[in-house]
Amino acid sequence: MNDAGARPQTTPVGVLLARHGQTDDNLEPLRFQGFTDTPLNDTGRRQAAELAERVADRGIVSLWSSDLRRARETAEIVGASIGLSPRLDARLREANRGRWEGHLFTEIERDEPDAYAAWMRAGATFRFPEGESLRDQQERVSAAVQDIAACRQLPALVVCHGGSIRVMLCLHDPRGLDAFHDFKIRNTAVVPL
Repeated sequence: MNDAGARPQTTPVGVLLARHGQTDDNLEPLRFQGFTDTPLNDTGRRQAAELAERVADRGIVSLWSSDLRRARETAEIVGASIGLSPRLDARLREANRGRWEGHLFTEIERDEPDAYAAWMRAGATFRFPEGESLRDQQERVSAAVQDIAACRQLPALVVCHGGSIRVMLCLHDPRGLDAFHDFKIRNTAVVPL
């Protein structure tokens, strides 16, 4: 497993990516969320408040968020604590997981074993059935992060999703998107770029 806190060499300095707080779909058994607009649960709201405490002394100048509710709600809790309003950017979303959204991982593994095995290998060619490829997600998230860095309001905290953080970390791994599943991003983890 790769250290999700390692600093990549070619990404904008001063951008911190944070995963949203817990949702009911993050609990075992896991459910594919993707673009589904899932709210935080009580634990997720508590985690967001704890995230605010952890970043309070980092001198955050700007706060950005995916427009999906779980990320937006996390960013709003953080923003209320540090005095910033989150700016929303849909490019920071999780991957569109197509027809798998709303289904348990175990259901997909049972019902579509070959497709699920391809997902577990990930890689640049993997595409969610009727959804987005990891390469598509990587390109849009990377473009959003570059634009955030170009605003020069740094350090910036960007609240997004586990998959969005993973695709960014894969940009700096020699294995590329083949390393996707090696990065473990817990709820409200902060990853400096």
